[in-house]
Amino acid sequence: MINRKKILFITPPYHSGVVESAGRWMPLSFVYLAGAAREAGYEAEIYDAMTKQHTLDDIRQKLETTDADFIAITAITSSFPASIDVLKLAKNINPKVTTILGGVHPTFCYDAILDEHSDCVDFIIRGEGENTLKNLLVAIEQNQSLETTNGLAYKNNGSVIVTKPQPFSDDLDGLPTAWDLIDWEDYNYFVIPNSRLAAISSSRGCTFGCTFCSQQKFWNKTWRGRNPENVVAEIEMLHNNYAANVFLIVDEYPTSDRNRWEDFLDRLIQKNLNIYLLMETRVEDIVRDKDILWKYRKAGIVHIYIGVEATNQDTLDIIKKDVNVTLSKEAIDLIREHRMISETSFVLGFPWETKATIKKTLELAQHYNPDFAHFLAITPWPYADMYGEMKNHIEVWDYSKYNLVVPIIKPNSMTLEEIRSAMVDCYKKYYAGKALDYIGEKDIFKRDYLLRSTKLIMMNSFLTQYLRAGNSEKGGSLFPSSVAKLIQEII
Repeated sequence: MINRKKILFITPPYHSGVVESAGRWMPLSFVYLAGAAREAGYEAEIYDAMTKQHTLDDIRQKLETTDADFIAITAITSSFPASIDVLKLAKNINPKVTTILGGVHPTFCYDAILDEHSDCVDFIIRGEGENTLKNLLVAIEQNQSLETTNGLAYKNNGSVIVTKPQPFSDDLDGLPTAWDLIDWEDYNYFVIPNSRLAAISSSRGCTFGCTFCSQQKFWNKTWRGRNPENVVAEIEMLHNNYAANVFLIVDEYPTSDRNRWEDFLDRLIQKNLNIYLLMETRVEDIVRDKDILWKYRKAGIVHIYIGVEATNQDTLDIIKKDVNVTLSKEAIDLIREHRMISETSFVLGFPWETKATIKKTLELAQHYNPDFAHFLAITPWPYADMYGEMKNHIEVWDYSKYNLVVPIIKPNSMTLEEIRSAMVDCYKKYYAGKALDYIGEKDIFKRDYLLRSTKLIMMNSFLTQYLRAGNSEKGGSLFPSSVAKLIQEII
């Protein structure tokens, strides 16, 4: 029997109380990366410590018993410190294990990482990871030169070696997957009872240039779409083989190509799988698709996040979000008309922020009237285009706080605590007027969906910690006690 080498993929024990309050989300990137490792001839295992709510001590037990030759982990900026903790632990337990770090943050910050953490980070994969990981594993196995392996950064004799960028895959449908390595019982969407949640990717990239966004830089403002027939076949397979009935479309911009997108919807409608889909897209595409939004809903799309973020056109122009403010209201109204849930976010804490501008932001949110509005703190990723102009206003340098929940930027005329308090106060004032609307919703599915989501916000999100700490002017609960009690009784 051939003794194949093994790679263990681990998610870090990082939690921020934002999206995880609504569900347990699978690490789709590991499904693809494990497929690539298998194609290279390696055995693969996925350990989703984050979803399992495992601590570093739990991870220690796993690392002490694993026979893996490689430990791989990915990191966004906020999860980076926790990822480094895992890799340090892995090296302490087994100094001979080879460690690999990938993701958005390492892609751009490899120099600083290798300068500080070369004791626990052997290789950094920059950019799209599947082909780079496969080639790295093959090169190591065959003792080939690593300097000819594209997409890497590593340290050799004290110097940081950066190889040529790895070209993006020209065949997303041809990338191997390892769905069988997922612990499917771990993944569910709390908003829909008895659900099993899957994640799918139908495209990669975005061609727009929002200065706060990491994705446009990661994908170099490119966009590639999968064949709609293959995507629908994958959804059907996951539904039939693993009982998945809720699907998160993880794409940054799934609707980029109208013809391809409509083909996808038509094929899903034809399959009639009785599933639910969650997605995000751009305001202008919702307005563009007003004549086919009925297909969105019939295909199973129930929840759409769109980014409006700013209070006025001037701010949108500053952050290069190429959307006319007047379209946002129309898009949100269209989503509502077609019995889907609308969600968006509003960003607070810019250097020029004042109590007056925050009031305008809240008034705009109330005017748009999405089903769910989030009030988040502007967060300058260290590789984002806006980082240079924001750097002098940064007061928090702990990357674990870079999660859109903790204020990082100190405005000229406000304190961080005032921004935090304003965030919570915006939530309270916005949802004070929404709860009774939810209760009165005539569409039973949508009513229950809204109320369950609201209950999760009340009980599970980062807001509970802020409210208990009294970080808003009124402190206490997100809703008046009578309304909160009524929600509890209904759901």
